[in-house]
Amino acid sequence: MQIHSSIHKIGLIGLLAISIVGCDKATKTPTQTSTLKAREPVIAIALGGGGAKGFAHIGVLKVLESHGIKPKIVTGTSAGSFVGSIYASGKTPFQLQQIAQQLKESDIRDLTLNRQGVVLGQKLQDYVNRQIGNKPIEQFPIRFAAVATRLDNGKRADFIKGNAGQAVRASCSIPNVFVPATIGGTKYVDGGLVSPIPVQTAKDLGADIVIAVDISARPAGDKPLSMFGLLDQTINIMGQQSINNELNNANIVIQPKVGHLGTLDLQASNEAILEGEKAAQLKIKSIDTAIANFKKSPAAFKPAPRSRLQ
Repeated sequence: MQIHSSIHKIGLIGLLAISIVGCDKATKTPTQTSTLKAREPVIAIALGGGGAKGFAHIGVLKVLESHGIKPKIVTGTSAGSFVGSIYASGKTPFQLQQIAQQLKESDIRDLTLNRQGVVLGQKLQDYVNRQIGNKPIEQFPIRFAAVATRLDNGKRADFIKGNAGQAVRASCSIPNVFVPATIGGTKYVDGGLVSPIPVQTAKDLGADIVIAVDISARPAGDKPLSMFGLLDQTINIMGQQSINNELNNANIVIQPKVGHLGTLDLQASNEAILEGEKAAQLKIKSIDTAIANFKKSPAAFKPAPRSRLQ
């Protein structure tokens, strides 16, 4: 009887222990799931090319920041790399506006007698490096890539480290206007030939949401084009399929109405900035919706994507 009673007691103790552990697990499990919190999306802005029309990018950045939307990744092609590099280096949109208002053609244009182009590009390189305090790209507070085209094989080149001014020079080197930029023994020309609005580069850098800014609008009416304008427009027309592909990959597309502005019209910086502000304002609700939808998606509960670019 005593043995039977002891076995009975052990049995009861065992059942009690199992039920306590079970209760403990039941009470702890919901706590573990409730601590899972959606992360903020990695927002990128992809700034397209278009000469002086690129000042519209400043207006877009001004509006985004005023609504608390600060990109963690900036990619730029041609004029987009010029604005994007200075912004990613730590300058505010208001500081960018001041730079745009003070910029003169002589600050960035150095004419040369060369069979490959009439503008050397060294002045542009030096100007950018002065504005960013000679910081290499990898030291920027915001991840940045300038996109150019390799002249030897026609492939896209993403500059994510090294001399920022040199990368911007390569990205802006319109063929037959600028002498191709030589970096590490390789020649580079305008990124607009392969990636007019660098959305894919932004994704490769680890973006969850990409905001594309397209300033490739064709000139309004029969306004005569300068040589620069004609070449810039030729690149746009040739790259129309690429533009469409890039825009289809973006989550949000902002298209400032800058078709009436000249490619070299630095005097129209305020007008371009205003057009950028107006176009961005129209997309704020869409951006907020994209952020809210992301936070409800499975991706929001996973680590941020890692950069595929080295």
